[in-house]
Amino acid sequence: MTATKDIVSALDEWLDIHGIEDSSANGLQVEGPSEVCRIALATDAAMAVYRRAAELRCGFLLVHHGLIWGGLDAISGRIYEHVRFLIENEMALYAAHLPLDVHPELGNNTRLASLAGLTDTRPFWEHRGAATGVAGFLPEPLTIEALAVTFQDRIGGSPELLPFGREKIRSVGIVSGGGGKAIEEAIRLGLDCFVTGEPTHSHHHLALEAGINAIYLGHYHSETAGVRAVGERLEERFGVETVFIDMPTLV
Repeated sequence: MTATKDIVSALDEWLDIHGIEDSSANGLQVEGPSEVCRIALATDAAMAVYRRAAELRCGFLLVHHGLIWGGLDAISGRIYEHVRFLIENEMALYAAHLPLDVHPELGNNTRLASLAGLTDTRPFWEHRGAATGVAGFLPEPLTIEALAVTFQDRIGGSPELLPFGREKIRSVGIVSGGGGKAIEEAIRLGLDCFVTGEPTHSHHHLALEAGINAIYLGHYHSETAGVRAVGERLEERFGVETVFIDMPTLV
């Protein structure tokens, strides 16, 4: 068994939870048991995720998209149902949104860059005062189709492609989730390919006119690597068992 307060303290420190501005109420959102023997990891705070975590007897749930955003006016409706389930099933809920995107080792973007094999990586695109994405170079030029397959093999999903740029890609900029607006910086920097989670309608013609390739991994699939990485760190630090609950969405 591991003390919940020790897990929370470690996560707060590793992810700089209180040092990064965000619309998410990052950190411990719902208290749980004082000790846990198994931790669930997931992308979203959702009832289906909670139920599966309860079935697996997890006393702690770490998610990327938490339950509380922009403050809390009342504990009613959907919020009430979520909080009630978590309390009744003695499960803590911890959220790490932007802190888990920007982290230089455990973050979604760093992990995606690593999965793609990018070298000479550097920060790419600033959001809320933090360098959110990662840009770098492929070790060998690839077609957009081959790069998409590389991601698909490692994180799943069905990437959507805008093959409007060079036939062979070397330079790549990555911003997970809903970071589509960063395509403008990718164009300004002359990158061969931009990778993000979900597409934006107006960016089709923007990419076509600029002559840049774009890969859309799906918001969900682009944001699974970070929580998995944190799970590995928790296992190493505390010897606690972790389990990733895969609940893909349509986006």
